[in-house]
Amino acid sequence: MRHGARVRRFLFPLLFLSIAAIIHAADWPEFMGPTRDQVSAETGLIDTLPVQGPPLVFEKAVGKGYSAPSIRGDTMVIHHRVGQQEIVEACNASNGLTLWKYAYKSDYRDPFGYNNGPRCTPLLTADRCYTLGAEGVLVCLDLITGKEVWRRDTQADFAVPEAFFGVGSTPVLEDGLLFVQVGGQPNSCVVAFDANTGKTVWENVGEKSWNGQPMNGWRGDRTVTWSINDPAYAMMASYCSPVLATIHGRRHLLLCTRQGLVSLEPKTGKVNFSYWFRAEQDQSVNAMTPLVQDDLVFISSAYYRLGSVVLRVDPSGKSVTPLWKGLQLEIHWTRPVLLNGFLYAFSGRNEPDAFFRCVELSSGKVAWERKEGWPNASHSRIPEGERPPEVFGRGSAILADGKLIALGEAGLLGLFKPTPDKLEELARWQVPQMRYPCWTAPVLANKRLYLRDEDHLVCYDLGKKP
Repeated sequence: MRHGARVRRFLFPLLFLSIAAIIHAADWPEFMGPTRDQVSAETGLIDTLPVQGPPLVFEKAVGKGYSAPSIRGDTMVIHHRVGQQEIVEACNASNGLTLWKYAYKSDYRDPFGYNNGPRCTPLLTADRCYTLGAEGVLVCLDLITGKEVWRRDTQADFAVPEAFFGVGSTPVLEDGLLFVQVGGQPNSCVVAFDANTGKTVWENVGEKSWNGQPMNGWRGDRTVTWSINDPAYAMMASYCSPVLATIHGRRHLLLCTRQGLVSLEPKTGKVNFSYWFRAEQDQSVNAMTPLVQDDLVFISSAYYRLGSVVLRVDPSGKSVTPLWKGLQLEIHWTRPVLLNGFLYAFSGRNEPDAFFRCVELSSGKVAWERKEGWPNASHSRIPEGERPPEVFGRGSAILADGKLIALGEAGLLGLFKPTPDKLEELARWQVPQMRYPCWTAPVLANKRLYLRDEDHLVCYDLGKKP
């Protein structure tokens, strides 16, 4: 009996941990999901969309912003702006009811007329919530209570020039270090903070790392001559989030800054290599988060025909060689979904330019494409709230249960079978609550799909019914 009791005492915590692992496997706790690649391991999802749409779980009015909700367990956190405050709000993920709120004053005004809310997505751990606001306020909160653990004002603590569209690079966390693309001059573009205390561990990237580097694709075979008075170097932070990857057995922290791709040693911040990648025109940004597969790194931009490049990392981890360059994909901000060596992506800088394409990663060959732009639109922005024809525009997509779940710029929801042989659309449905612009990618957690535009958050049940 005593032996049986010991076995039961031993098995119970293992059973609890197994259940917890299963629950967390279905979470979406940070930008681009549990594995930071827009892929969910969930199964048992519907294969089509009913005429009236999937069952609505809840809908909720939210403030301004492009931040996606993050879900861990039954807690959802949304970062948005109401009035003159940025609000971090924890809600019940099943019904949207508020659990706690944390707010601070924000005076951010987008100089190009886009909304003034936060752009970065909350990062959730078992007991912490990390957020980065449109003015660079970096906050660590207790996930259960919402109480502030620490806070850094990165624009005050580092010399950060004003960016085009505010702060929009979501941090990542590994081994107790929170990696943030701060954009501080002259050598603080990237900063590692102690995740427990908020103290600066290291800072790097800027004049020292870029000076003398070749400016790939720029006229005159130029090399970087750093000057903060030159628009090419004044701003350093981009809207691409950091990526952590193991390449040739070496751990890399990869960032596509405003100047281009940089690889750092995560623990020390030491530069492994850099590759200049930006449009010559001043008013341009990098916004697509790098994609890594084995020793290949894919980066893309939609500005001034910069296009895409695939870089192969040398076995030494200290240099890269372009594998191919081209305009097959000109990605504004959404990241492709990679499956079996093929990229599935929405391409185009402006609404009329949009295409949905499948491109082979290793060669750049276009497998198929479909025009998704507004047929008669000019290159100016579509008025807010206007519902264009039934196209996806520069949509965004995630992968789950063998299907691509895509959301168009005006709230068109689609299901696709990802295959390079042909474009196979399974279903489409216009989400009635969604209006242009819907620039936040879908989020999937525990068979529930979360979608937001600039005013609303809606949650639908995508689980198959018995």
